[in-house]
Amino acid sequence: MSHPTTPDGRYLVVRGRLWRRSDPGLGADERARLTRELMAARRAKGAAMRAGDAAARKEARARVDAAKVALGERGPVWWSDGAPDLTRHLARTGPYADWFASLPEQDGPDPPDDAPGPTT
Repeated sequence: MSHPTTPDGRYLVVRGRLWRRSDPGLGADERARLTRELMAARRAKGAAMRAGDAAARKEARARVDAAKVALGERGPVWWSDGAPDLTRHLARTGPYADWFASLPEQDGPDPPDDAPGPTT
């Protein structure tokens, strides 16, 4: 599934919310290495949660955070024009509202005409 990217390339929109993209200034090899670490840390967190191991979960969460900071998805923003970080903000409000409103519907296909709806 492809998520729309804001015109300035800073955010992806997932379920109507803005999520910061990785720093485009990272080299391909570094981005791939950090992405592998992020995925491994997420797997470790899941395993720790399934095992009920609070210490391993805490360590895995720290690894996830470190990878996301290194990718530029958390921590200081990677752009230099002074614009604030709008991560988790609604795309339909704020500076991306007009752009977001111009996108095709993102919530999936419309229900069929004969689908039951609210009664009046």
